[in-house]
Amino acid sequence: MITPALTRAVETVMREASDRAIKARYRKLELDQIMDKGVNDVVTIADQESEAILTARLSQILPEACVVGEEAVAADPTVMEKLKDNLCWIVDPLDGTMNFSQGKAPFGVLVALADKGETIGGWILDTLTGRFCHAGLGKGAHIGDYRIKARTSGETPPVAAISTLFMNDGMREKFMALAAPHYTLVDIPRCAAEQYPRLVLGTNDVSMFNRTLPWDHAAGVLFLNEAGGMAARPDGTPYRVNEYERRDLVGAASPELWADFAKFALQMH
Repeated sequence: MITPALTRAVETVMREASDRAIKARYRKLELDQIMDKGVNDVVTIADQESEAILTARLSQILPEACVVGEEAVAADPTVMEKLKDNLCWIVDPLDGTMNFSQGKAPFGVLVALADKGETIGGWILDTLTGRFCHAGLGKGAHIGDYRIKARTSGETPPVAAISTLFMNDGMREKFMALAAPHYTLVDIPRCAAEQYPRLVLGTNDVSMFNRTLPWDHAAGVLFLNEAGGMAARPDGTPYRVNEYERRDLVGAASPELWADFAKFALQMH
């Protein structure tokens, strides 16, 4: 199902949404166009406009597929249930909204296609640079027209970008005590559309995510795994989009780095 023609069609839609809804409003937002969505989370008019474009256009590409968008779920949480037994587009219309709302990079658009909970296609667009990452299940990972293999940073100790935003204080302290001595810790970009490419391109060696919502992770997990890295739950089970209530996900530039880091993640509980 994940053909070059489908990828070209998805890329066209993503670039349209990026140009019309996101780039057009970059550093031009009015205060009333930025709304609080929860702790450490905001939504903007650009998110809403981008999702409207993506939902309409992706529905034309595959009318048989449902669309599960981040903002649609915010309005009606029962939309998530479509992920369980259907063919579904999964849409993050503006990933890195906090960065975008503050007038800084990175931010982008994420789209995935899943069938009965298994991700079969993933597409990642960096809005400002235009970098387009994509992967199909069993078909490898690509940036633009070029197939890519994940590479490590080569640093000792390995470079770890860890999201602790959604950890409670006790878990955060325990994690830092366990893992910090073994890794060079760096800031996260607060943007999955940037974090997963960093794991493939040799910038970071490992990342851990506590909150694992499908629109943030489906495309990136597939991209990293198809590039020869590894993304999975700390116990080694695959990431599935219909298990959206589960916590914790580890991504790494190689299976060996993943296994080393997963030991710390498992000790957190």
